[in-house]
Amino acid sequence: MILKTERLQLRPWSETDAESLYEYAKDPLVGPIAGWPVHSSVEHSRQIIRDVLSSDTTFAVVLNESGKAVGSIGLMLGKQSNLIIGDKEAELGYWIGVPYWGRGLIPEAARAMMHYAFEELELSTLWCGYFDGNEKSKRVQEKCGFQYHHTEANKEWPLMNDHRTEHITCIKKAQWQSTYR
Repeated sequence: MILKTERLQLRPWSETDAESLYEYAKDPLVGPIAGWPVHSSVEHSRQIIRDVLSSDTTFAVVLNESGKAVGSIGLMLGKQSNLIIGDKEAELGYWIGVPYWGRGLIPEAARAMMHYAFEELELSTLWCGYFDGNEKSKRVQEKCGFQYHHTEANKEWPLMNDHRTEHITCIKKAQWQSTYR
């Protein structure tokens, strides 16, 4: 499945995207603040594509103008989520390479994913989170209508072998329909 926006295509990851993924995921400004370690090689990125990004609800964020994958966005449905949520709910996660920060690309991608989640998958609620200090992620959630729900302090985060404070936001289908449909 491919989702299209004005400037983007959201499409399944391919192993041929490994070099592009590595180009952006090796940057220490990207992964750690989002909760995952920097990539160490193109082969490491290829393995991440196989093991993590190959989910049916995870998409490469691809620029229409170049066809290049510059980020990722996806839904973790029900029990796949890092949060305790219901079967008709999902957690939205995303990141984009540093050269593309501040261009509104992730809010654009997130709105497409929200439409997909609520209209195609018929989910009732979308959840999202950001760690302390990740103001860019917080801003994306605000732009997309997510509302603060709660904070989880001192949360164990095995991917980074540390503990973090995560702020959780959500939007219900009815809220999305009244504002963004």
